[in-house]
Amino acid sequence: MDSRKVILLVGALIVAAITAFMARSLIVGSPAPQSAAMTVVAAAPDGPDVLVATKALPVGTILDASSLRYQPWPKELVQNVYYIKKAGFDPKSLQGTVVRNAITAGQPLTQGALVKPGDRGFLAAALGPGMRAVTVPVEATTSVGGFVFPGDRIDLILTQSVAGGGDGPPLKAAETIMRNIRVLATDQRTDNAVGDDGKTVVKTFSNVTIEATPRMAEQIAVAQTVGTLSLSLRSIADNSTELEQAIASGDVSMPDDPKAERAMLTRIASAPSAGGGSMATGADVSRYQRRTVPGKAVDQSGGNGGVPMAPTSPTGAAFPGGSMATGPMIRVARGNTVTDVAVGGKK
Repeated sequence: MDSRKVILLVGALIVAAITAFMARSLIVGSPAPQSAAMTVVAAAPDGPDVLVATKALPVGTILDASSLRYQPWPKELVQNVYYIKKAGFDPKSLQGTVVRNAITAGQPLTQGALVKPGDRGFLAAALGPGMRAVTVPVEATTSVGGFVFPGDRIDLILTQSVAGGGDGPPLKAAETIMRNIRVLATDQRTDNAVGDDGKTVVKTFSNVTIEATPRMAEQIAVAQTVGTLSLSLRSIADNSTELEQAIASGDVSMPDDPKAERAMLTRIASAPSAGGGSMATGADVSRYQRRTVPGKAVDQSGGNGGVPMAPTSPTGAAFPGGSMATGPMIRVARGNTVTDVAVGGKK
């Protein structure tokens, strides 16, 4: 091979090697730039502490201790209608007030958004959408001895006497006609009276105002003319128990969204209901009381095809032999005529 070609070939190889080395150095040798995350520290609000809602407060919500808390607020955003932390103001004074306008979680409470007990429109603001306020007269013996307070949940029990068409004593019956009813006020009080020791004062009352649907309000008005209404105080755990039973039976289907599920649980737990309650008659508490309505008496002279009906006892059962006598009886049939003759007697 020509020496000139060999020199050119060697030179080309050297140039290629140098180019490859330099390219590798440029790609691998130089470190890639790294972005450094900058931590931005938010400046603490320089304003006063303002009373805000700890959770969403829909219209009609009665405030309690868990609904409010103080939070620092920017000074330039503070308004005169806010509840500002200052000497002489106790947030507990707002407990029992009702939300007039919806408040979102973390939003400051304004004086115009709350209605205090005794203010005009308080009861209307406490009612849920589509609900009505109904007042029921009660006595100490039918109002749980005064241990029912605004905000409690009760059942309504109707007690009545059903005379029927017979000569026997009327049927005594009691039934739960409505359940899970919210108490709005007792007499003219919409809040709980607190004594000097800080404890709730138990007082008897003659009227209780409850929350009901329009249909239930009509039923309550009729029930007051039928018999006597009594209050039955519900346990706080009853709502969750009934809800679990409804879910297990398939009567209630739960949504997949957690927020929608919580909203649905709250709505179901606070919904009143009518009908389908338990009942008890006089025979359930005493063997000398009736279990059914007295039947219509039949004429002994020929009613019911000439066959007289056997008299019945107060419990609705026939006396032995069909007679009011307590001794042994003999029933004698002569054609279509049936008579009862006491043993040893004449008839």
